[in-house]
Amino acid sequence: MDRLEKICSQKGMRMTEQRRVIARVLSVAADHPDVEEIHRRAVEIDANISIATVYRTMRLFEESGVVERHDFQDGRARYEEATENHHDHLIDLRSGEVIEFINEEIEKLQQRIAEEHGYKLVDHRLELYGVPLGSKKD
Repeated sequence: MDRLEKICSQKGMRMTEQRRVIARVLSVAADHPDVEEIHRRAVEIDANISIATVYRTMRLFEESGVVERHDFQDGRARYEEATENHHDHLIDLRSGEVIEFINEEIEKLQQRIAEEHGYKLVDHRLELYGVPLGSKKD
């Protein structure tokens, strides 16, 4: 049983075989696939999985807190497994590649900014958008 499938079961979610396949696809994903890409990967395992099933399953997984949905300004919702380990994203506007990173200075700065405004920071999401250095539009 893959990590995401275990989490779904622990949350009491009924795991059909098609949901198991979709959970497996997400568990092994090293990127942030959209629904169409998740569907493409899932049908390689089970040709009977419809795109509608993937949409419904992703909505269920998101509502249950087992996946996070991202909008990286490319017109598609992208997904990744929700984890306890916080990270931020740098998105290459040319290729669409998403680079995950952790930077302690940024974390401390965000905390300080919240405190300066009289707030306790409880959550945040940072997305940086860029193009490779040396490209024509940098």
